[in-house]
Amino acid sequence: MRTSYVCVRMMLLGLALALAACSSGEYGGDEKGVSFAEPLDGATVASPVSVVMKVKGMYVRPAGELIDGTGHHHLIIDGAFVPEGETVPKDATHKHFGKGQKEASIELSPGEHTLTLQFADGQHDSYGEAMSKTIHITVE
Repeated sequence: MRTSYVCVRMMLLGLALALAACSSGEYGGDEKGVSFAEPLDGATVASPVSVVMKVKGMYVRPAGELIDGTGHHHLIIDGAFVPEGETVPKDATHKHFGKGQKEASIELSPGEHTLTLQFADGQHDSYGEAMSKTIHITVE
């Protein structure tokens, strides 16, 4: 009987720790937004550029289904955020990460560039400026 009690307590502790990680980590919490773990704003980098994307307050899921509180990343090269509710275009400057990717390697020409991270729902409809972040980088 004591062994069962210990096992149940351990399972509950594990569940509590997992829920705490989800609610306060990269995907959870009350505050919503996106950010770049790499590169940092103002960085000088080589091409291909390693991009690591983060989201807070929502969950990353592959494109397809519309599920509240979820979406996926888009990277806009040398362009601005997509207004809320508008579909993120799919072209050379709008990179879609519809499989739920959080990292990418992007070929960029030498010079100054802006990278705008845009989070959108399962149908690629933008969550707007509140779920975007623009940084400036220089590619050598």
